[in-house]
Amino acid sequence: MGSGGIVGNIPNIITLLRLFAVPLLVWLVLHGMLDWAFWVFVAAGVSDGLDGFIAKRYGLVTPLGAYLDPIADKALLVSAYVTLGHAGYIDMLLVILVVFRDVLIVGGTVMFHALDNPVEMKPIFISKFNTLMQIVLVSVVLANRGVGLPDYGMLPTLSYLVGVTTVLSGLAYLGRWVFGVRVVPPEWSATEKADRLLRRKPPGEGR
Repeated sequence: MGSGGIVGNIPNIITLLRLFAVPLLVWLVLHGMLDWAFWVFVAAGVSDGLDGFIAKRYGLVTPLGAYLDPIADKALLVSAYVTLGHAGYIDMLLVILVVFRDVLIVGGTVMFHALDNPVEMKPIFISKFNTLMQIVLVSVVLANRGVGLPDYGMLPTLSYLVGVTTVLSGLAYLGRWVFGVRVVPPEWSATEKADRLLRRKPPGEGR
């Protein structure tokens, strides 16, 4: 039973390992060990695809995994941007945009849940493209600075794409919440409905 429990949670274990890799990545970047940071980031990226594949392929999708996976992804990316920005490898304005967008999305989601009007957080295309560009930029920076691979002059273009798509995806979520979420009063309970029906006047009354 214990063995079965471990096997059934392999995707969650992989996700947790990716989450635990975040402080390691931060430490490596801050100590200038960008070669090791590159390989940690690559391993984390591989694990992101691996845990999802195993979960879907073998029917091991769990509610815990559904929460852990995006948390691990966001923690990894935000930490990479903050530390690389602090070390001077990524422009701090870009770091602020990336962090503010994620704070906006998380804060908006929490706010609507607090208002008892939860929003659907289904990823939109621009958001997926933005995440892809964020990953590519971090990968190119670490590969260039850590492993010595050429960036072919792509860094300015990638930084621009990340900045633009970050702003657009943030505005897209904001627009979805403002124009797509209706604040409606709570439904009447069955007792309230019955009470209102009883108090309603008969069709012929008052004529």
